[in-house]
Amino acid sequence: MNSPRFARPTHCFRKLTAVALASLVVGGAAGSLTAEDAIPFAAFAQFERMPDANPLLVVDPPNWAAAAHVVVVDDTVHYYWSQRDGRNFWDLRHSTAPVSDLTQRTHDPRNPILTPPATGMDSKSVEYPNPFFNPRDGRYYMYYLVKADDRNGPTPKQTGLLSTDGDMGDWRRMSDTPVIAAEYHHELGVAGHTSTAIVGDTIHIIYTAMTSYRYNPTICHATASLSDPAIITKNPQNPVFTGSGESWDSEGVREAEIFVGPEYFHIFYGGRGADRVYHIGHVRTKDFATFEANPYNPIFTTAEDPNAWDSDGLLTPHVFQLGDSYYMLYAGLNGAGWHDGHCLSGLARAPVWSPSKP
Repeated sequence: MNSPRFARPTHCFRKLTAVALASLVVGGAAGSLTAEDAIPFAAFAQFERMPDANPLLVVDPPNWAAAAHVVVVDDTVHYYWSQRDGRNFWDLRHSTAPVSDLTQRTHDPRNPILTPPATGMDSKSVEYPNPFFNPRDGRYYMYYLVKADDRNGPTPKQTGLLSTDGDMGDWRRMSDTPVIAAEYHHELGVAGHTSTAIVGDTIHIIYTAMTSYRYNPTICHATASLSDPAIITKNPQNPVFTGSGESWDSEGVREAEIFVGPEYFHIFYGGRGADRVYHIGHVRTKDFATFEANPYNPIFTTAEDPNAWDSDGLLTPHVFQLGDSYYMLYAGLNGAGWHDGHCLSGLARAPVWSPSKP
């Protein structure tokens, strides 16, 4: 296992202002700002729960509404999320909201838009949708977590690929086999929960890896070309990130999400310490080899109210920008662990940092 290298922050932190950065593209695409305009750590330490989206995606127990991600098309926010039923089977769901009010979501009447088939790589789980736009061919694709029915023995969580012809509620499988397979020891149990960022002609992918649930989860890196998102090359240094070196995330990191800003890839992730409770952390990197930890970590923690829907754990911190706000779409847990508790999805908000004002 490779240990990530960490650099110590030396810069000062500036007071943040709610001014839009027009040159940053929604969803984490790289902008045109210079290296001196790199987003400071403090900008991502100001997330606050949105009262009208606390939670946003709701289902009754024992079902879950989790693994949610966003893609913005024109004036519409598309939420993709998965519902888990009492048997631990997952399907894919689609909801929308206007960019003017992310809390006014409307569920697709076709839900669920994709369900586990009778057999095959995703016959138990169609989960953790990671949609992205491919500027090379003008199509939308989606990496997603797959798991075969394990009634005849344990099966790993892996990654499949979907695409759409333009109807954002109609997706088809691009392959009957995983595009990110569980093939190395550190990922024998899990090779999924992807997040993507496109820079030039390269798709950067990060994903969670785990040998089994007896081992701590880690974060891996891979790449693909826009010319063929199904051909994945894994980083030979995987796992590239195993934790910040602090006690709060010393017992595992997982379900990481990429936001691309000037100079850095910003990685948001769930981390747990000795108490086994996941909170949200942030590191930044230029090369997926050296990681610089946010000194404000964990940047977003469980609700103080023990009865709150997100009081017992947080995961899937998908950060994106719209106008003068950073949003975090995240999963929250209430109850006895990530197998038996109740998991829903909500939104938090932070003001966009502007380099033009102190």
